[in-house]
Amino acid sequence: MKISATIITFNEAENIREACETVAWADETVVVDSHSTDATREIARDGGARVFERDWPGFAAQKQFAADSARHEWIFSLDADERVTPELRASIEALRAGGEARLADGYRVARRSFYMGRWIRGGGWYPDYQLRLYNRAKGHWEGAYIHESVKMSAGARVETLRGDLLHFSVRDAAHHHRMIGERYAPLAARQMFEAGRRTSPLRIAVAAPSAFTRSFFLKGGFRDGLAGLAIARFAAHHTFLKHLMLWEMQKSRTVNRKP
Repeated sequence: MKISATIITFNEAENIREACETVAWADETVVVDSHSTDATREIARDGGARVFERDWPGFAAQKQFAADSARHEWIFSLDADERVTPELRASIEALRAGGEARLADGYRVARRSFYMGRWIRGGGWYPDYQLRLYNRAKGHWEGAYIHESVKMSAGARVETLRGDLLHFSVRDAAHHHRMIGERYAPLAARQMFEAGRRTSPLRIAVAAPSAFTRSFFLKGGFRDGLAGLAIARFAAHHTFLKHLMLWEMQKSRTVNRKP
């Protein structure tokens, strides 16, 4: 069982060295970079990765290109801001030692996020299972704008690995706010619009309080104290903003159709 670790990047000079180090156990590392203006590509090459430079086609398409460019059939997909724990590495090494006949077609991993100085347990942020180790003959990446994931072929067997994938995505509150306003809410609204979903003033009004309630109370965000409160509040903001942007798209389309 030979494994290619794949990472997509854009201006990840602060992260890419550690990302390459955390998958040094893989048989190769493939980095696909979308024209970074910092030293991402140079650092990745110094870390032993094969580096491709390519225009940005979207998350799913870029990750699929990385998988297609790999030398080996088994793919371990890592984001630049993620790290493999020793327990997760041990689980993967046990698979490699067990022989091909015992393998499933794909493996999902629990992802644990570090936020406001602590590891998050609630709010829907953990265990946040991600399918990251898979046989590329049995799976492919899909997702128009956000929430890209590996879609396995019909009948494929998926199991869960022991050990966490550590996630360091949000630096501080200001960064979290920018991520929602500049990336996640606009992309989510676009994805909803193109999928035929529509919203209304009433839905805009109730969506945010509902998102807060789910995150903080129903999904246990209160267990994380102030961090859980912040996560729930940002979840409400994201939900409100994406519905508001979807409403603007609807209105713009209606206006443009008028004679």
